[in-house]
Amino acid sequence: MSEPDVTTGAGYSVSSLDRLGSGYGFRKIRKPMGVTAFGANGVVLPPDYPTRNHFHDEQEELYFVHKGSIEFTFGDGTRHRVDEGGLVWVAADTVRQLRSVGETDAVYVAVGGKDGYVPHDGHEAPGGDVPPAS
Repeated sequence: MSEPDVTTGAGYSVSSLDRLGSGYGFRKIRKPMGVTAFGANGVVLPPDYPTRNHFHDEQEELYFVHKGSIEFTFGDGTRHRVDEGGLVWVAADTVRQLRSVGETDAVYVAVGGKDGYVPHDGHEAPGGDVPPAS
């Protein structure tokens, strides 16, 4: 695989899932983008492809279905079909399996972390708005 294509600046980075990799499987987001506060991966699944059953020791996960449809099966046996734009949160110790459903590839982003939420800490920057592009 080629090196991820990321544009970086003073305190930011810009890319896309396509620029971070190709083909099926994981697209690492965290390291190429410089993220340090949480884990993040994009995943591309072929049609009717199941992932392995898994759980975590510490990190909860939030899944965002970007493209296609994914069936989530949980340790209690329940199944939920989630279509484009859908979100699924899973506790660390909850067993889960994902399977792409439908005729097309499925693409999702998983974000994982632990130790809580940072309350609102945004501030207006000095000078107000960012200047418009020239």
